[in-house]
Amino acid sequence: MGVDGILNIDKPAGSTSLKIVNLVRQLTGQRRVGHAGTLDPGATGVLPICLGQATRIIPFLVDAAKIYRAEVELGIATTTYDAEGEVTGRIDPSFVTREQVEGVLSSFLGSILQIPPMYSAVKHQGRRLYDFARAGIEVERNKRRAHIFRLQLLRWQPPFFTIEIECGKGTYIRSLAHDMGQALGCGACLRNLVRLRSGMFDISDSLTTHQLEDAFHHGYWQNLLYPMDVVLEHWIAAIVSQEHEQDIRWGRPLALEGEEGEDKGRCRAYSLDGRLLAVLRFNAERGLWQPEKVFSGGK
Repeated sequence: MGVDGILNIDKPAGSTSLKIVNLVRQLTGQRRVGHAGTLDPGATGVLPICLGQATRIIPFLVDAAKIYRAEVELGIATTTYDAEGEVTGRIDPSFVTREQVEGVLSSFLGSILQIPPMYSAVKHQGRRLYDFARAGIEVERNKRRAHIFRLQLLRWQPPFFTIEIECGKGTYIRSLAHDMGQALGCGACLRNLVRLRSGMFDISDSLTTHQLEDAFHHGYWQNLLYPMDVVLEHWIAAIVSQEHEQDIRWGRPLALEGEEGEDKGRCRAYSLDGRLLAVLRFNAERGLWQPEKVFSGGK
């Protein structure tokens, strides 16, 4: 039987997110495995890995806020906006002060527009941007909106500085480093990146790949799984009757008395015996809850 749940993995440097997925797939023998938010090969840190039916809630995990720690080097611009790319420009950054860096950080708070790096997985005409980049082709990219909730300067050691970023989904930290370098007039690139938190998953609780393999070897890996509804706990929970359970199975909208909380966006639906049945979305026009994600068997 398949296993449903989420693993909090600390991705090592040099490994792709897909490689971690394949490792978990190989260890578990499960086909349905996916990650909730790509980390670049050079980056490390929190990578939630979803198994079984938990793969169906990946969009909700991807939407969650993230916290990163990034080391930025001033005076160097690269093709990839990080240390892996070819250098495209060098400027002596000795004129940049700590106060200037702090001023630039404050200017990037809130809602900003970013241009995705050419070396990224964003699609253009059906192909990934990095495919064009590897072929030496640069294409025009549309700006994308990102949300920066917090930017804190942790260390100033010129030409390097380290920052902590709390941001919304779709934020490119490489682009942020590049844009800050442009704003400072000397160029910059990302030297090191650690994802400290993704939604509720924190690096202090994450598993290294060695710890994961050891857990599989000794047969206790399932004890390390988070239940998939743990990431949905910010929504109200509704316990439904057997009749409503059948409605949910057939995708029929239903009325839930007493489930009219302040946030009517979504709720969790459970059976009378405590099984997670579905994620329901509230249809304001009809005043009914529409099944959005229905879980087979009710895990």
